[in-house]
Amino acid sequence: MLSRLNSMQAAAVRHIDGPLLVLAGAGSGKTRVITHKIAYLIEECGYSPSSIAAITFTNKAASEMRERVGKLLKGGSGGIILSTFHSLGLSILRSESARVGLKNRFSILDAADSQGILSSLLKSTDRKELREVSSLISGWKNQLVSPPEAAAMAASNEEHLAARIYADYQATLTAYQAVDFDDLVRIPAELFSSDREALDKWQSKIRYLLIDEYQDTNLCQYRLIRLLCGSRGAFTAVGDDDQAIYAWRGASKENIILLQKDYPNLEVIKLEQNYRSTVRILKAANSLISNNAKLFEKRLWSDLGHGEQIRVSVARDEEHEAEMVVRSLLAHRFERRGNHSDYAILYRGDHQARLFEQILRNERVPYRISGGTSFFDKAEIKDIIAYLRLLSNPDDDPAFIRAVTTPRRGIGTQTLEALGKYAGSRHLGLHAAAFEAGFAHEIPEKQLEPLLAFCSFINHLQGRAESGPAGEAIEALLKAIDYEVYLYDSAEPRQAKARWENVTEFSAWLARKSAEDGRSLVELTQAISLMNMLGRQEEDTDAVQLSTIHAAKGLEYAHVFLVGVEEGILPHAESMSEEGIEEERRLMYVAVTRARESLSISHCIKRKRAREVISCEPSRFIAELGDDLKQSGGAVTREVGNARLAMLKSVLEQVSK
Repeated sequence: MLSRLNSMQAAAVRHIDGPLLVLAGAGSGKTRVITHKIAYLIEECGYSPSSIAAITFTNKAASEMRERVGKLLKGGSGGIILSTFHSLGLSILRSESARVGLKNRFSILDAADSQGILSSLLKSTDRKELREVSSLISGWKNQLVSPPEAAAMAASNEEHLAARIYADYQATLTAYQAVDFDDLVRIPAELFSSDREALDKWQSKIRYLLIDEYQDTNLCQYRLIRLLCGSRGAFTAVGDDDQAIYAWRGASKENIILLQKDYPNLEVIKLEQNYRSTVRILKAANSLISNNAKLFEKRLWSDLGHGEQIRVSVARDEEHEAEMVVRSLLAHRFERRGNHSDYAILYRGDHQARLFEQILRNERVPYRISGGTSFFDKAEIKDIIAYLRLLSNPDDDPAFIRAVTTPRRGIGTQTLEALGKYAGSRHLGLHAAAFEAGFAHEIPEKQLEPLLAFCSFINHLQGRAESGPAGEAIEALLKAIDYEVYLYDSAEPRQAKARWENVTEFSAWLARKSAEDGRSLVELTQAISLMNMLGRQEEDTDAVQLSTIHAAKGLEYAHVFLVGVEEGILPHAESMSEEGIEEERRLMYVAVTRARESLSISHCIKRKRAREVISCEPSRFIAELGDDLKQSGGAVTREVGNARLAMLKSVLEQVSK
């Protein structure tokens, strides 16, 4: 098994006597090390699969790991904990709910649910204010700062307001018997800090821990790792300080320093052989990142050949840049007769995608956008799914909270807080608690009536959803809740129309699927795996990839076009401190190392900003890539570009005959 690894990878797999940090450069085979180490621990060291946990940051990464481990082990990957930090936290909370004051069926609120609570507490719908308060609260939770501690350390009016809202927000979650995304890691970390019995139980359960993308961990996640591993230090942390690009969401590459401090016997192994990119691309990446202060010296190398020069093109403005890049991409593809999926256009911010989408559509080129909102993640679809979940399972408290407040029906926060407290004391779901005689004494009759009306409506519709045609049931639901009216009341007409079209498309899908499979609406909801199905279909599509650099991390493409590489964009205008520039340089490094065979970089002379046209300067990072660059003025006109494409298409058609 180890014969397929290089010497440093094999050394990382074999090291089990004490804590290990693997500094895995871009494209150096870190997933191979993690998966082979899991197999090695089981087959060579006698570890039980259920005593091993491998933790990463995305479901996709966990799924890929599970698949690769399954191929290495004769018995498959069953029993091994392969999950995200938040999935592990959820498992701990489910197991230890009584210890942390939660009922078994506690609610997990998504970002939209949390924003709704914060909006109610702030008595504001101002998105900027909500974002700022939400970000501060999330940051405090990730730093294990309690509401009283946040109030004591607040240094501005904004922080004092956020600290006060933080206390009210936590009280609301307690009343709802709910947790938010950050709580899934925070509460287990705090539990293990204070409850020795719970910690001993989980330390006995997890005998060896592997952590992927370690440089992306925040303080809360590090504390959870530290507590689970204890003084034994039976762990392998795999990461790359040169790819630490998530400081804005609380990640800290300083956690690497913490490892050395907490585990003086920490072994460090560097993976520097790159299996992805050509020598020229790696030479530029090394030159770039050498401008950052280093925790560890590391230099990537490759034996994949010298490769093409990195091309740097200058465009007149952003429209010319989009035309130039798309035409260059298409010409390159025609010359090589490659797939659309071999190509990616990467950018610093989502707003840069619009013009590229427009040109790609004009050229009838298929494309996908990473990091965009999935159809099933759209607010209006999640609203309807909340009702469907509640029809399938009335004990689904998160679905209850979303459905009862969308649209609003005279049921306020005070009513829901009272219901949450009562349900928690009786260990019941919110829906069931509403019908209890004891709850009727908790709130005034005028507050109880609309709540009971809603719960009775769910009970009534449940019968139709269980037995009748799905099309009729969903149509009856949408009509009963006046969802179309709600959309037009809460958004401007064009947006409301688009959202309603999404809902009708979803309801038509449900009706069609019900007729094809002979399933009721409840059966469809119970079996729903729509989001995963959609993701797999998208990944198999032959399409050009449009993506932010952040969303492209961990991915690779044969040919990468990196656009808008200008001062103020990359590096970003709000990241001009020394620390900010270093993170932006790491972001540029991540972008460069996504490319396997070719890399093209572009920037503009001028760009529209609001109603102004401003002059642009090429990013300092371009010069830091070194001298082996092919510079071009980007002066090819649209007519010349079209003529070249037409000629290439003609040649291709002749060759194909």
